[in-house]
Amino acid sequence: MDVVTHSTYHLVKSEDLNHHGTLYAGRTAEWFVESGFIAAASITNPENIVCLKIHGMLFSRPVSRGEVVRFDSKIILAGRTKLVAHIAIYIHGETVVEGFITFVHVGPDGKSAPHGIEITPTSPEDRTLQEQARAL
Repeated sequence: MDVVTHSTYHLVKSEDLNHHGTLYAGRTAEWFVESGFIAAASITNPENIVCLKIHGMLFSRPVSRGEVVRFDSKIILAGRTKLVAHIAIYIHGETVVEGFITFVHVGPDGKSAPHGIEITPTSPEDRTLQEQARAL
């Protein structure tokens, strides 16, 4: 399966801000996981996906109230039971947050189960991201 990018958008509102008046990292993490989950759910049954680990969310600049953020997520690596998503957050084409999340595919008993998915990167960027995901 080729790598497919999924985009979601959020308007940063007053209730999303921290005590510095910028986007709260906790709200960002919520949206970050949601975005990665949407990418995973696009290739397997959403009921079989659980989040295992956020590998990091690196902020390159603060995000302010009123800005619209775009989350681009894609499953970049598939193991036997895991799916690794890369998520990048953009404002007007500028990357403001970036990171990876590992999801596990589970069966009805809640234990990890093979998913049978293979991911084939087609661009140099996706090949680089896949190598970074392998190193996590």
